[in-house]
Amino acid sequence: MTEAPQYTIDSLQALGNIPLTSEGAASAGMRSGVVPILGSFSTLSRASQDAVVSHYNVQPVIDIFAGVQGRDLGAVAGDIDRLVAQAAKRLPASSSIAVRGEVQTMQSSFQGLLLGLAFAVLLVYALMVVNFQSWIDPLVIISGLPGALAGIAWMLFVTRTTVSVPALTGAIMCIGIATANSILVVSFARDRLGEGASPLEAAFDAGNSRFRPVLMTALAMLIGMLPMAIGFGDGGEQNAPLGRAVIGGLLFGTVATLVFVPAAFAAVHTWLRRRRNVTAAAPVATDPTH
Repeated sequence: MTEAPQYTIDSLQALGNIPLTSEGAASAGMRSGVVPILGSFSTLSRASQDAVVSHYNVQPVIDIFAGVQGRDLGAVAGDIDRLVAQAAKRLPASSSIAVRGEVQTMQSSFQGLLLGLAFAVLLVYALMVVNFQSWIDPLVIISGLPGALAGIAWMLFVTRTTVSVPALTGAIMCIGIATANSILVVSFARDRLGEGASPLEAAFDAGNSRFRPVLMTALAMLIGMLPMAIGFGDGGEQNAPLGRAVIGGLLFGTVATLVFVPAAFAAVHTWLRRRRNVTAAAPVATDPTH
């Protein structure tokens, strides 16, 4: 093996003039009287190649990195998706283009949390159906959830907070609290309805008697989440969306629980009572032959 100082290799000719001093080459040179050089056994030429070669799932790839500054990742991902869609039309055969990195993590997290949110609502509804032995009253209970979701969206918009994993986690927490408060109201209204009160009276009494418990539960959570929503302490901005989502959802969800849910209960049960009265008052068909 031959080793040459790097500073002497300044051209292709210098590289080709490196003498070969291996055992086989030395014996061949001794027989011919000439020491062989590298250029006599090879052809040297210049060529260009990538300094870094990346692979993904064994396949070679070309990575194009992009950073996010001053904007949320979702908005940047939307712009990149449009550029990728345009570039995909001009790709050569057997080539593909894909977006990887934090965008994939964000999308998978959002999909999982949204599925969890929907599954939570369905599971709570199924449990209430078993508990109340009714399909109608659980619908009345969850009718206040759109108000809570509207409050979450409003709070995130007002505070200029983007939708994130902590914000969706706070939405799931808020749905649980709003549902629990609505169950208190509807349970008391059902008890008053069983005592002989009219649906309107039962709904009014439920909203009046459950006003303090519902308000105390909501205020306790609101006050507890206020420091988190402001973002006190080091790294507090990371969990601030969770607190803001819970506060906004409870502000609107509490109003929906105390106002909309009793009104929906009164309207639904008034309609059901009228329907039963009409059915009971309908004449029984008789056989004309008798």
